[in-house]
Amino acid sequence: MTDAARPHVPPDLSSIDALERGLASRGYLADRRLATAVFLALKLQRPLLLEGEPGVGKTELAKALAALLGRDLLRLQCYDGLEQREALYEWNYAAQLLHLRASEASGDAVRDAEAEVYQPRYLIQRPLLQALQAPAPGAVLLIDEVDRADEPFEAFLLEYLGEYQVSIPELGPVRAAVPPVTLLTSNRTRDLNDAVKRRCLYHWLDYPERERELAIVRAQVPDAGEALSAQVADFVQRVRAQPFANAFQRAPGIAESVEWARALVALDTVVLDPEVVVDTAGILFKQRDDVAALNHQLASELLAPEAA
Repeated sequence: MTDAARPHVPPDLSSIDALERGLASRGYLADRRLATAVFLALKLQRPLLLEGEPGVGKTELAKALAALLGRDLLRLQCYDGLEQREALYEWNYAAQLLHLRASEASGDAVRDAEAEVYQPRYLIQRPLLQALQAPAPGAVLLIDEVDRADEPFEAFLLEYLGEYQVSIPELGPVRAAVPPVTLLTSNRTRDLNDAVKRRCLYHWLDYPERERELAIVRAQVPDAGEALSAQVADFVQRVRAQPFANAFQRAPGIAESVEWARALVALDTVVLDPEVVVDTAGILFKQRDDVAALNHQLASELLAPEAA
């Protein structure tokens, strides 16, 4: 039997420890506080708002959770100017028009024809409506970077977040048969409305401590080996410890640590040295000034044993 044909076995979610093990089996190493937040979100069927710096694993958590639960992952990427129709639904106007013309040609009453075009079969579903109408076992909905959307869009989300329901004027309320597992992420480019926060459980996702970061790098980049993985984790930890006013504007996240380790493996790097660090600075940093700040001398200082 192929993996596609094999039925999904519900994961053991009876405890926080079991959830931690399940996420780890999908390549996501969560600390105890994060695992507790996810566990409660699942048990209480509440949305979970994850805030933190870019690259700390917010989006990856949604992917790992969907894989663990055997649910489809639906993603709503937020941005400035995002409209409700792009998040919820829009009518298939071309199909509706064809229906009206066919009704007119057959002599059907116009009033009856107009009522018929506002039927679910003429809806083009977007992520929110797809999540609400997903068949069992349901879906995982990721509302990514919600802080990039505007305040009216936040107000629009309140009905969904509070009741797992949306209202379509022509059809009435649509309520989820299976409540979607809903994760919202924010990079704190602005503060979210208190009404949104009240409807969600909340967790601040911080940079990992050294041992967890090392474990993540080892799990994601096994070809890096023990020694190089340790050097990557140590270097990134030291970078984050620098006073940003005098060194870097933004510290690298765990996503950058993993990508850097992959790049070093591709370069056949065995031991980190200042030259390779400076040459690959564009993987760790995404700000021009930060890349420029990582000069040969600073790289040497961060690599030195006493830097720890």
